[in-house]
Formats: sequence, structure tokens, C-alpha cells
Amino acid sequence: MHHAMLRWGCALAVSLAFGAAPNGALAQSAPLAFVSNEHSGDVTVIDLASHKVLATIPVGQRPRGIQASPDGRTVFVALSDDSPTAASDADAIAAIDVATGKVIARYPAGTDPEQFAIHPDGSKLYVSNEDAGTASVIDLRTGKVVATLTVGIEPEGVAISPDGRWVYVTAETSNTVSVIDTEANRVVANFLVDVRPRAAAFSPDGSRAYVTAEIGGTVAVVDTETHEVIETIELSGGEAKPVGVVVSPRGDRVYVANGHGNSVSVIDAATYREIATIPVGRRPWGIHISPDGSRVYTANGISGDVSVIDTRTNKVVATIATGRGSWGIAIVANPPGRPRAAR
Repeated sequence: MHHAMLRWGCALAVSLAFGAAPNGALAQSAPLAFVSNEHSGDVTVIDLASHKVLATIPVGQRPRGIQASPDGRTVFVALSDDSPTAASDADAIAAIDVATGKVIARYPAGTDPEQFAIHPDGSKLYVSNEDAGTASVIDLRTGKVVATLTVGIEPEGVAISPDGRWVYVTAETSNTVSVIDTEANRVVANFLVDVRPRAAAFSPDGSRAYVTAEIGGTVAVVDTETHEVIETIELSGGEAKPVGVVVSPRGDRVYVANGHGNSVSVIDAATYREIATIPVGRRPWGIHISPDGSRVYTANGISGDVSVIDTRTNKVVATIATGRGSWGIAIVANPPGRPRAAR
């Protein structure tokens, strides 16, 4: 980590121990899930092979957006002050070292950071500042905000294209998506979607993006060459409450967490039809998919757990208890160290 980062190291206790192999190399483990818990101020670490909780890592106030770095060595989580005032020390992006399970840095991220995306080369973070109507660009090499861009009203969801060229920022009050050109570090387009857009996800080939609209009960399909909506998919007769969204590794399925609908919708990406609705825990928000596409995971805020969906059967095969107000979920496919046990 760069010397400009603020180190926490010993400032936070972590309820696990990580071990090294006898030859000194870090032991390898099964894939891990990191779940942000908005109300308990911590991150739950889950072994996805055994579905066991390995750790609870205290991180700070109101952790929500959570993402793993491209190299799998770091998990970043957005923290936000509960008070609706100017930026405070509580507003930050915390960095968790996957090998040790410790919070090792905090990055300034503007006021009220909610969600963010990481550039595929690991160099920058793009963060939504919900109360300010802006997006902050953080250079991870210096630990500094290098740009603050005006986007829509109450920006929330952030997604970056696989090639790193475009960042989409959804704004829940203006019902817009702002398009950031990462080469120029500026907003180059804005387009309207349905009511209260919450999140976005790109297809693996980058040709399409999918934007959820919670109040509209729809998912917009966007042509990323023109940044135009080409289809609007109504979910469950308009009764769904879509928030989080993820696309399968093959690009053939889109999975949508339906928040207060307590379900996940499955969309056929070729026909734009909803082909299944899967009951999960209460208020699924964050959603992630395994690298091989065989499992989908939802972070369920009211029930305080994670639902594990088998994508072959479209059924929940496990439920894992987490912290209070589970919000987001990130998966590290090849973690550099393995937790021994939870306490």
C-alpha cells in the first residue's frame, strides 16, 4: 500500500487468524464471500465451500458498497457517517487485506459514499456520493481524490465496463444514468430510465448494461455503444422491487435482487424475458455470482443472512447467517490466505 494511505493495522481487532503454509507461502483456500453489514458496522467473511462464517471484521459506520480488487488481495468497503451533514472522517473507503483479514487503509471518498466500482487494472475507484450528487474518482496509487464529477440527484449504483472505458452511475431521484468516460475523467452522457434506478451491471462482452429501477419494477437494457435504452423489462407484473443486479459469466442470464419483494428474478439475456422468480431471504440487496456461474448469492438485510442459489435448479440450497443489515457482497475467487476458524 502507498505511504499516503492512512493505516489502521492494529486499530481494529479481527475475529480470525490467517495462516501460512509450512514453506512460508500463503495457504490457498476456497473462494470467500465478504458481506457488508450496514447496521452492525462490520464485514462477515464466509468460506463458500463449507458455507461457514470464518470471521467478522469491524470496519466503521454504515458499510454498504463492497468490491474485491482485480487481483483478489484487497476488499474495499464504502463507509458513511449517519448524519446528513458535510463530510466527516467516517466517510471513507476502507481497504481490507484478504490475507490477514485486517483493515489496512482508509481512502477519502467525498461525502456519503454508497457504491463504487474498481477499474479493471486496479488503479482507480469510482464512488457515488449520494448526498452531494457527485462521483469521486480515487487514485489508489496516491490515495487521493483526483476528480469530482457532477452526476444525477442522489447517485447510488456504480458499474464499470469490462474494458474499463465507461462508468455508469445511477441516480435514484433524477431517474438518470450518468456516463463517465474514464479516459477523459468527465461525464459525456446522461440518459433516463424508469423510476428510482438502484444499480447497474455490464455484460461480460461490454455490449450491454442492465439498470434496475426499484419503483418502476423494471430492468432497462442499454446499448453501451450509444448509451441508449433499447428495451425495458417488466418484472413479476411490475410487483418486483429490483435493486442489485449481476450478469452470468457467459452473459446468458441476468439475476436481479428484488429488495422488499424478497426474491431474485432470472432474465434470459437473449429474449429479455423473466424466466424464473426465486424466493430468498428478507430484503435481498447486494447480489453476486460465482466465477463459474453455478451459484448466486444475495445479502439479505432484514433477515441478516445470505441466500445461496443453485443456478441449475434456480433454488436456494443454503442460508448463512451474517450481521445486522446485510447490504453488499463481494467474492474473492482465489484468496491468498486461509482463515483457520471463527471465534
